[in-house]
Amino acid sequence: MKLAPAIAAAALDVQLPIHASQGSVSSVIRAVCDTEPSRFELFDPPYSNYFYSDCHSAAQVVVTSPLASSNPNYITPRFLVAWPAGDSGVVSFFESQDDSSGPLGISLVNASDSSNSLEPIYEASEDENPFVGVSGYLQLNTSATLTVPILGSIRSIRDYINSRRLNPSFQDSIRYSAVDDGGVFLTRLWLDNETTTSLSFTPVSENGAVAIRDTAVDFEAGTYRFNASFNYPQLEQAPPERILVPGAADESPQLAQALAFLSYSDKILAGAWRFLTYFGRDSMISLLLLEPVLASGQGSIWEGGIGAVLERINRADGSAAHEETIGDYATYVNSRNNLPSDAPVYDYKMIDTDYFLPVVLADYFVKNEAGRDRVSDFFARNATENPDNSDLTFHQLALLNAEKIMRNTAAFASSGGQVAANLIHLKSGQSVGEWRDSGSGLGGGRIPYDVNTALVPAGLRAIAALSRAGIFPEHPEWLVLADEYAQIWEDETLRFFRVSISPGEAQELVDGYITSNDFPFPSLSDTIESNVTFYGVALSGDEANSPVRVVNTDDCFRHFLLNTTNQPELSSFLRQTTDHILNSYPVGLSSDVGLFVASAAYAGSAGYARNFGRSAYHGTVVWSWQLSMMAAGLERQLGRCEDGGDVPDFCNAEELYGRVVQAYNRLWDLIEANEQNLSGEVWSWNYEEDRFAAIPLGTLNPTESNIRQLWSLTFLAVRRNDLYSVE
Repeated sequence: MKLAPAIAAAALDVQLPIHASQGSVSSVIRAVCDTEPSRFELFDPPYSNYFYSDCHSAAQVVVTSPLASSNPNYITPRFLVAWPAGDSGVVSFFESQDDSSGPLGISLVNASDSSNSLEPIYEASEDENPFVGVSGYLQLNTSATLTVPILGSIRSIRDYINSRRLNPSFQDSIRYSAVDDGGVFLTRLWLDNETTTSLSFTPVSENGAVAIRDTAVDFEAGTYRFNASFNYPQLEQAPPERILVPGAADESPQLAQALAFLSYSDKILAGAWRFLTYFGRDSMISLLLLEPVLASGQGSIWEGGIGAVLERINRADGSAAHEETIGDYATYVNSRNNLPSDAPVYDYKMIDTDYFLPVVLADYFVKNEAGRDRVSDFFARNATENPDNSDLTFHQLALLNAEKIMRNTAAFASSGGQVAANLIHLKSGQSVGEWRDSGSGLGGGRIPYDVNTALVPAGLRAIAALSRAGIFPEHPEWLVLADEYAQIWEDETLRFFRVSISPGEAQELVDGYITSNDFPFPSLSDTIESNVTFYGVALSGDEANSPVRVVNTDDCFRHFLLNTTNQPELSSFLRQTTDHILNSYPVGLSSDVGLFVASAAYAGSAGYARNFGRSAYHGTVVWSWQLSMMAAGLERQLGRCEDGGDVPDFCNAEELYGRVVQAYNRLWDLIEANEQNLSGEVWSWNYEEDRFAAIPLGTLNPTESNIRQLWSLTFLAVRRNDLYSVE
């Protein structure tokens, strides 16, 4: 990805009455912002991304112009605008009218008077929400047809991209009209009967021309001015001083700029463009990893992020919400449930999100000095976001969550209760439940490794810490009981997931994996000289409860969230983690493009090899935040050796300690070698000239990666520690 420098601009002072001629707005009011807008551009061919935000609104524009090597099944010419407010957007899919002229190329052209790619739209109204959006110039290099427009919800756009099916509930209400200046005006009234999204294209070059044919629009080659706007209530962006501590952005201003785009007063957004809304897991992992550089106190991103999770707690059972559905799509979902409502809809199917919440609460309200000073005021706040929680305080909501955790973990912690049946399972009827939330992300498993061996005991330790701080006086027994539960979960869960394979069998499995999949790279099986040990990504959940034999990076959760005390187990666990980092794929997980989050090299299954391949969302691909958490986790374990006193046994085992240091540096070498990819969500690879080369996942899969993902910005805080450098 290539980062274009941000373009500074004077304070916004514009008057753009683009809707007045359509009769949508009764009056036009001058719009002034006291601060300069933020503009930046990011390029990851075939995607070009343009960001704009000011005191009124924020927008991301994504222009997709296929490369000669692009797979036309996944990559087609596309113009997209995404707005965080309401998780809203518009998209136009184009097709070339003349294949003999070569592939259709589309691009933005900077305005001649300002040299900016995007300019703001703001039209205030005396009696309704203002119309806000962006305008600019789109260039087509050959004649084209706008075949599919979608106006309203990002969720609708994502659904179409993944399935290529259009929803008539949205599409049938799009209106097409010609305008006096030779352009086309598309508009759609949302299902709430209040909000309108509009998109227009007007020719500005001599050869440009537009013709409407029913629901298709023909364009001649040329340059067109576009206006994209809507009148939905906007979010309040968090000011910079409430996001990062002073100086935190100095080394990585581009990361800080992206974090600011995703940060709002009442929530943090997960990623641009596909997930411009609340995701509980993403928010809390990001808060934990970014902790050293985050601003704290009233109005900070800390409190906005934590408050967003508490607001969305399910009061019936204490579950934390994974995701929210808002805006136009919320109205649609409610209508399908016979509810005439625009209220948000919350998704509670994930099981991991519950356990992150007490960890984040303890990190801020117990360990952070500013957070400790905020306990009384913060927990006294009333919920305002979720209508179902309007009579509950943040304290009551946090208590509901903690009570759920204590209930659900009691059986395994009971005398003789350490059996697989008492581990935390996916919810009935669900095939996903933690971060590997694609259909095959757990290989069909029902009992996730990360949740049971790391998140549960970490959540219990946090409940104990919060109780000692006086935050849960309703349950004085938790001061001791939560720690007792945690100790059992720490010490007794790993064994269920452990896989150990003899050298001979491991060599055969890896060789078979290479040959059966016709991979062009060597198996490296001759480097296997001892048992291969790893912890399966999940347990099957059937009577056998056997591990899903997929090597994975989820060790990072235990390294980052826990300081375990079972010394033989800790040493063994660290050793197998270092093996996967120091050994190259397919023997281990390391490659030129980073650590792969999963490998089916030892599964002995063609189905696993296919489902965990390089085109799979949670397959043999690299996720930036997993690199970040693994680096932070290994540093945290090494840091235990610096504390003095009663240090873990591995600290005094010269060979093992040296191996952990070696793995830490190997990991950082891979991170630094892939710096240009780190801010994105996930990337895949081609094997070229005896090396793995990074490519966008979207070139192999309709599920494209976000150019900026919240938890991928955590390298603002996670940095190489020179204390553990090696010559």
